[in-house]
Amino acid sequence: MPRRRSSSYAGIPGWVMIVAVIGAAFVVLPLAAMILRVNWAEFVPLITSESSVAALLLSLRTSVIATALCIVLGVPMAVVLARAEFWGQKVLRSLVLLPLVLPPVVGGIALLYTFGRRGLLGQTFEMLGVTIAFSTTAVVLAQTFVALPFLVLSLEGALRTVGTRYEAVGATLGARPTTVLRRITMPLVLPALISGAVLSFARALGEFGATLTFAGSLQGVTRTLPLEIYLQRETDPDAAVALSLVLVIVAVVVVGLAHQAGEFTGFRRGASS
Repeated sequence: MPRRRSSSYAGIPGWVMIVAVIGAAFVVLPLAAMILRVNWAEFVPLITSESSVAALLLSLRTSVIATALCIVLGVPMAVVLARAEFWGQKVLRSLVLLPLVLPPVVGGIALLYTFGRRGLLGQTFEMLGVTIAFSTTAVVLAQTFVALPFLVLSLEGALRTVGTRYEAVGATLGARPTTVLRRITMPLVLPALISGAVLSFARALGEFGATLTFAGSLQGVTRTLPLEIYLQRETDPDAAVALSLVLVIVAVVVVGLAHQAGEFTGFRRGASS
């Protein structure tokens, strides 16, 4: 009997496989080297010290809040960039994505001159008795500033890919724009929204430069896990390596859960179709 032909092309040139292995090694080998450097005998005491636990909890708390802000602000921005047409749209898109290429320290300086005591908006907040710079709020704002483009970029691309056919059908059946957005648009791009939120969370969790510049490094207030790792590197290298491994593990778990959620969402959408 003739063999059934595969519906997908799986032929990969040998040189592509070689370069892919080299690229994977470039990522995996540094992580393996770090794992080999961990002082396993003192690992638990190193990561459960008071400063380490405080930094980890602060990072998780502020990253969750920053991710929520990214969703609240990023979803409307992505919808406008993908669906609306207006003068200066390309310029606005470039400005929204600018934190992707800006050095984090530059972002921290920009935030400082915006929300600092003598900043553009900081003086108004000071008159109201609200201090933002060098506070936990500053950490959240710094994380949101650098993480927001990841969600906007992921969601805008998905919105352009799915098109507007189903939305147009819903509108012709009498659905209001908000209903179309809630019942049609968002379910269609839900996997992209999850992926973008996870990328934003991971970026916020690893934020260093903007946080140090805009929020400082006050234990229990603004000293996140990356800042704690940086400080421990000078005084206790074993603690720095142990905390780095914790940060890697948290990131891997979050990304893994996000992939599972995205696959489940895609399967459920396919089953319902």
